[in-house]
Amino acid sequence: MTGNTEKKKLLEICVGKSQDMASLIDYSDDSVVSKTIVDKPAGTLTLFAFDSGQGLSEHTAPYDATVQVVDGSAIITIGDEQVKVDAGQIVIMPANIPHSVSAVEKFKMMLIMIRSKE
Repeated sequence: MTGNTEKKKLLEICVGKSQDMASLIDYSDDSVVSKTIVDKPAGTLTLFAFDSGQGLSEHTAPYDATVQVVDGSAIITIGDEQVKVDAGQIVIMPANIPHSVSAVEKFKMMLIMIRSKE
């Protein structure tokens, strides 16, 4: 299945229907897996599954990014501060502030990016 076909399928699965987010993405050994559900000019919704010990290196984004933890726990570093997040919690990473993600254990999250002109 191509990337665009998979995105369309995920979007169709979710529109107007209740879904268990954790079941929409699977873990992969020693990897970070991502699946974009929505990719529009206004923003994106992307599911991530991190194996224990995996992460995203420090980077910045031009827009605020919200992480909603679906399963497991992680450490999110925002600037010089570390925040531990667990299933059911959210954290907002402010625009233009360096941040990184490190899975304390197997960890799934929804990344919500809403673009603005501000």
